[in-house]
Formats: sequence, structure tokens, C-alpha cells
Amino acid sequence: MTKDAPIKYFRTSREIIRLAVMMYVRFPLSLRNVEDLLHERGIDISHEPVRFWWNRFGPMFASEIRKKRAERLRSGPQWQWHLDEMFVKINGERHYLWRAVDHEGEVLESFVTKKRDKKAALKFLKKTMRRYGRPEAIVTDLLRSYGAALKAIGSENLQETGRWLNNRAESSHLPFRRRERAMQRFRRMRSLQKFTAVHTSVFNNFNSERSLYSRTNFKKNRAATLTEWRGLCAG
Repeated sequence: MTKDAPIKYFRTSREIIRLAVMMYVRFPLSLRNVEDLLHERGIDISHEPVRFWWNRFGPMFASEIRKKRAERLRSGPQWQWHLDEMFVKINGERHYLWRAVDHEGEVLESFVTKKRDKKAALKFLKKTMRRYGRPEAIVTDLLRSYGAALKAIGSENLQETGRWLNNRAESSHLPFRRRERAMQRFRRMRSLQKFTAVHTSVFNNFNSERSLYSRTNFKKNRAATLTEWRGLCAG
């Protein structure tokens, strides 16, 4: 069975499915916003297929993006990671979303837990290192769970803390916060973990950092990114 088998049996074209998933995950839009925008483009569908498509194919697209990026990152030296946690409300209860960001601002991993103790930090670190390897330095805030977890795996010498050193990780929370408001928060821990994994991969794929390039190079990078997206799960 080829990779595109889950898509090719749908009556709707792959291009429309990829477009709908990209619009819903990448931008702070509701399902009905996506329905209206697609209608503007002559695509007449309900918001329910959009919900089904992102649930069905979003994790597949994210997995393919993540696999390619993990292979690329593991092939070279990991200079510096930034770790931070943010609270997220699920049915009125506080949970914690742990995030690892590399020195270029690319989100490596997102992980949801009910607590932010040593056990949660250790599980998050092991998961991230298993996928991307070990960096040369890990920047964290002053949460003691980080130090305890790093000591448990023999990497306490990698930790760096200091005022403003972790701004890159804190800034990486903003796109997710905008998306969270549009979705009117989450109702289950499982759905939060699923969405943040998909959102992270899609955001990384389209995060071109246009301020670092000339207009000409930015347009080339944007075109290459769209080509890569359209080729996902294409067999």
C-alpha cells in the first residue's frame, strides 16, 4: 500500500484536502471560517469535512514533516535548545504544554502533562532527545524540575539559565496562543496533544522568517515550502 492510499479513495481531490487542512491548522480560523474561505474559491463543502480531514490527515502530514526534519537535524550538530512550559486550560483545569525550540526558533517537540514536576520534565526530555539527539547546551528558566531531570540523565552540565536567555522559547508560544483563542480552548488532553503536534509541524514548515531574506529569496523559499506541502503523502 502506498502512502497516498488513505487520500486517493476520497471523492474530494488531494489538493483541496491539503488546502483545507493547511488553512485550518496554520491560521487562527474556525472550521466555519475555512468553509467560507473555500466557498470564496468556488469550493462548496461543509465545515464538517474540514473537521474530518484535519483529524484524519493532519497527523499524517505532521508525521511526514517531522520525520524529514528529524533526519536533517540529526545529521548535523545540535547547538542549543530552549525549553519552556506554558499553562493551558482544559475544562477549567490547568495543564502544562512543554516545548523545545532550537537556536533558529524551530519548535522541536510539544508535550502535554498534568503536572510540571521532575517526572514530567524527564519524560519530555527523553522523548525529545530520542528523536533529535543531544544538544551542546540547553537553556531553561529557573524551574527546578529541569535541573532535576537533567541530573537524572547525566546532562546537568548542559543547562544554562539567565535573564532573557530563554526569550526564543517564550516567543514561540505566541502562534499557539492565537490559535488557542480561535478554537475557544480545548476539552480533552488527548485532543490538545494531537492538535499541538500537528500545529507545530505545520508552523515549522511555513515559518520562513521573511525578515531575514530579501523579497526575491523569500518568494523562492515560500514557493519551495508550498511545493513541499503539496507533495505530502503523495506516494
